[in-house]
Amino acid sequence: QVQLAESGGGLVQAGGSLRLSCAASGRSFSSYGMGWFRLAPGKEREFVAAVSWIGNMTHYADSVKGRFTISRDNAKNTLYLQMNSLKPEDTAVYYCAARFRGLSPQPNDFDYWGRGTQVTVSS
Repeated sequence: QVQLAESGGGLVQAGGSLRLSCAASGRSFSSYGMGWFRLAPGKEREFVAAVSWIGNMTHYADSVKGRFTISRDNAKNTLYLQMNSLKPEDTAVYYCAARFRGLSPQPNDFDYWGRGTQVTVSS
């Protein structure tokens, strides 16, 4: 079992920045590939970014490439998402997820999920 807890969401103006964190507890964090997904009202869950269990490979959705950066600190059992140049269309609940030794953009490939943190970007 892996327990995940997101934090760092909030209200920000367009063009601003936020950094999301995902604290992991339970089994070895460093054995899990991690991802960020988001869910906006009236839309399907959307892949945002993923990082391999070692942290040497990353993958981004085209919509956030160049603006968002995913990273992890295995010593702190924490995943991060640095979000810059935020746009109103980035408004959503953001979830972190864990997948044993995998790097994938597919939500069904992930085994554990956090409860989410709300990000609201005003225009």
